[in-house]
Amino acid sequence: MKNQICLAGMLAIFTLNLFGQTKKPAAANFTKYVDPYIGTGFHGHVFVGASVPFGAVQLGPTNLSEGWDWSSGYHISDSTIIGFQHTHLSGTGIGDLGDISFMPTTGAIKVVKGTIENLKNGYTSLFSHEDEVVKPGYYKVKLKRYDIGVELTASTRVGMHKYTFPASKEAHVVIDLKEGIGWDESSETYIKQVDQHTIEGYRFSNGWAESQRIYFTAVFSKPIKSFTVYDDSTQKLGNELKGKKVKGVLSFQTFKEEIVYVKVGISPVSTANALLNIKAEIPKWDFNKVIQDADQAWNKQLAKIDIKTDSLTQMKKFYTAFYHTMIAPSIFNDVNGEYWGTDKKVHKNTRFNNVTTFSLWDTYRANNPLFTIIQPNHVHDMINSMLAIYQQQGTLPVWHLMANETNTMPGNSALPVVADALLKGYKGFDTKLAYEALKATAMNDSRGLKFVKSLGYIPADSVAESVSKGLEYAIDDWCVAQVAKKMGKQDDYTYFSKRAENYKNYYDPQTGFMRGRLSANQWRAPYSPFISIHEHGDFSEGNGWQYTFMVPHDVEGLIELLGGQDKFNKKLDSLFTAEGDMGESKSADISGLIGQYAHGNEPGHSMAYLYDYSGKPWKTAEKVRFILDNFYTDKVDGIIGNEDVGQMSAWYVLSALGFFPVNPANGMYVFGSPTISEATLALNGNKKFHITVKNNGPKNKYINAMKLNGVDFTKTYFKHTDIMNGGELEITMGSKPGSVWGVGDANKAVSVL
Repeated sequence: MKNQICLAGMLAIFTLNLFGQTKKPAAANFTKYVDPYIGTGFHGHVFVGASVPFGAVQLGPTNLSEGWDWSSGYHISDSTIIGFQHTHLSGTGIGDLGDISFMPTTGAIKVVKGTIENLKNGYTSLFSHEDEVVKPGYYKVKLKRYDIGVELTASTRVGMHKYTFPASKEAHVVIDLKEGIGWDESSETYIKQVDQHTIEGYRFSNGWAESQRIYFTAVFSKPIKSFTVYDDSTQKLGNELKGKKVKGVLSFQTFKEEIVYVKVGISPVSTANALLNIKAEIPKWDFNKVIQDADQAWNKQLAKIDIKTDSLTQMKKFYTAFYHTMIAPSIFNDVNGEYWGTDKKVHKNTRFNNVTTFSLWDTYRANNPLFTIIQPNHVHDMINSMLAIYQQQGTLPVWHLMANETNTMPGNSALPVVADALLKGYKGFDTKLAYEALKATAMNDSRGLKFVKSLGYIPADSVAESVSKGLEYAIDDWCVAQVAKKMGKQDDYTYFSKRAENYKNYYDPQTGFMRGRLSANQWRAPYSPFISIHEHGDFSEGNGWQYTFMVPHDVEGLIELLGGQDKFNKKLDSLFTAEGDMGESKSADISGLIGQYAHGNEPGHSMAYLYDYSGKPWKTAEKVRFILDNFYTDKVDGIIGNEDVGQMSAWYVLSALGFFPVNPANGMYVFGSPTISEATLALNGNKKFHITVKNNGPKNKYINAMKLNGVDFTKTYFKHTDIMNGGELEITMGSKPGSVWGVGDANKAVSVL
């Protein structure tokens, strides 16, 4: 009997080993930690719907309500749906896009959306969040009014719909080419029935981006019984129509729980290319496979940072934030490489993916540096796209959207992004052209730059938001100077280095703050460092308190300007405690306040880390940990301000790992207070950078000791190359500041190595 048991055990072990050799281990599932609802409340403005990383299609529901909190088309407080649109912004402070709206309905045909006061006057339906399923690459909801189940998924350039209809002799799909989001208004639209399964058309519109164009081709799984066209609300004869507010209605009869699929390809170039995108990306009708492919695409990207934490909440916060960093910049070309350029021409035979949605004033501070660590291919696409924009419009982009320059926000924030890529050794673009673009953009006369060149400051009575523009240009100039130095252009290095010090021209030693200057001897009056005047004051979405510390490229110079280390530290302490009235005209973007520090808006994102430069890194730890724990949650209002196309979330991702790029282009990261217990960063060339955080916890927020590749490391910063070479970072935390790590001038963070 004993021998029989042993024999049976050996056979079982042999069987397990045999099957173990042929069975692949299950792929890690990171998407289960992503909650797309986070940021749909308060002023997060995030996109909800189906997309793949950096996809051209963002297919999701759009609410009937409009306004600032509906900049993405969706807010958690709403219970209305006007349709499912194929382009959306995520986290912006201005609404746009919302192209190519599809709405399945039953009953009498209605072609206007209706109003909040009278929903039944149009085709809008109510829905319940209890009927929603939202996850990366997939969206599901029930339209209560019509008892229609809607499921959505997407590839890069194609949105796929699944409609589950009730039994109806009057089942429809309304294609509304009038509707857009926010400022967007259709200017020319066209629709045509091609055959019994296919509709094609286009939507040209004006909005935040002035001249947008999207072509589409839609292929239905069910034959179209009838097709009618409308000029706004007036029915027209025929099966095609061109006008400003064209709509088309497909009709058919459905049985109970009949499923109708639709594949919608979009293109910036033509309906033929839109169909080509469908044939290339979703050639069949396997809806579940498209969902699986989208989930795999997200998992592949999310797996680039594999973390361990002490709670499910921390995992959800981290991976949702990481997810938000990869919605844009989004693809803006077709599978054949063609795209619509800023010069209003079709460009062919490109060797890169043209991308759009450049929220650079936001993303240059953290999201773009994050990309340089884990998204090398996307960095090349972004820089090549920016250089193409430069060749087409004469300057690098400011805030570029759908082949249009919006010139939104101060500064030329493409300069830090391009410079950072150059300085970190990226070579997947024309480096000579890149420097030409940097210099040409910095030397043009627009948006206050002519004053920078002639006076060294921008007069407050000549240009709105003069201080913010001037400070941003100083950062830009520092970045150009470093590239000039690397390329051996000594005269340019000297010139732009001098311009990089222009931030000092906005500092008023009498008040101790940055301030609007009228002339060499006169400041704008009256002045209060608390007052913020949205769009018409001297500061962009901020005040004197916040902008006084926005000198990330020369923190040592700022410390000296403010009177030395002790006075600087007292002033920085005061930033986080000062209370005052910002005035009736303050920007709504100023949120997430700790004193006057505003985490909900991007100019402040480096300021909690400035203590690393002034000998008090434990104060950075305290501030950073408070922000990580309190201004980011796993609730619907879990982002303290506009998501801003990934920037708010990138701050969280990097800070949770324990470091942040105060200077956007010097290739260094300064340490804060990590919340993870372990992280593995997957790098280019199959290298890995592994972070272990020992003794971490809610009370243990201070770094006490550190080892880099097994060697004691006491500096409050490390280099980009330290990460990219691969290796091991070991951090030991404690409940009180340590006596070794970060102590002494030799260990303080520096602006230039």
